[in-house]
Amino acid sequence: MPTGNPKPQTIATEKYAKKAGWISKSYKLKKDVVDEYTQACKRAGVSAAGQLTTMMKSFAKEVNGAKYHIIEKQEKS
Repeated sequence: MPTGNPKPQTIATEKYAKKAGWISKSYKLKKDVVDEYTQACKRAGVSAAGQLTTMMKSFAKEVNGAKYHIIEKQEKS
């Protein structure tokens, strides 16, 4: 939970993120790499976060093998 005296909306947002399995990660990368990636995502018409997720899943599946790949939640019909 947030520290200090958070507003009710902040508490609700944090509660939802935890329940939904969202986390925030921070990486230090060179500015030119990030700028090039951002530009490529814009040109491709994809979100930077969505593309990063796709690349992370693909890499994890390739390295760890099918035994450990992330299983996508199937939408209810």
